[in-house]
Amino acid sequence: MSPLPPDSELVAALRGGDEGTFAAVLDAWSAPMLRLARSFVSTHASAEEVVQDTWLAVVKSLDAFEGRSAFKTWVYRILVNTAKKRGTAEHRSIPWASLAPDGDDRGPTVDPARFRGPGEDHPGGWRQFPARWPSPENTALALEIRQVIAGALDELPARQRAVISLRDVADHSADEVCALLEITAANQRVLLHRARAAVRERLAEYLGAEGKPA
Repeated sequence: MSPLPPDSELVAALRGGDEGTFAAVLDAWSAPMLRLARSFVSTHASAEEVVQDTWLAVVKSLDAFEGRSAFKTWVYRILVNTAKKRGTAEHRSIPWASLAPDGDDRGPTVDPARFRGPGEDHPGGWRQFPARWPSPENTALALEIRQVIAGALDELPARQRAVISLRDVADHSADEVCALLEITAANQRVLLHRARAAVRERLAEYLGAEGKPA
């Protein structure tokens, strides 16, 4: 996929009705937007409607974009606001500003059983070092790995999924994520750390299984 042009060119093309540019933006951003929307609403179909409503709002509001933030951040702000409204309507509002009442920022990030106990040699060390991950040298393996990561993201608690989707998939800064989700910097760091740890663990399990003889 070719990189999108700078914001000034991108917005000008969209305002000019360039269908090719709009299609490129849809291809580049719709999938991560869908995953983020799913963090706020109850079903995949509802998340799809949120994304559709977001794009409609973007098209209608293009002339209102003043460039005070990145265009992508502006689009995602519309997405989050749209998703929150629908989530509230579905009686699934998430207290983003609170410290994860469902425990998704508590507890260890790695299974404690993988480390040596107080009565063992080298307490706190690995019982067995994690296996070296193979390099995805072929297209098939790379595609499988992307599918594993996507599955791991979909299974994360809502707040973790939203934060990692914004940081690592949509490439927003920490400050932008805090502003979009109305959470503290500390909460954002914890949620991101736990999300990344869960995805790494899933990927390690997959690659470990792939490396074992049948």
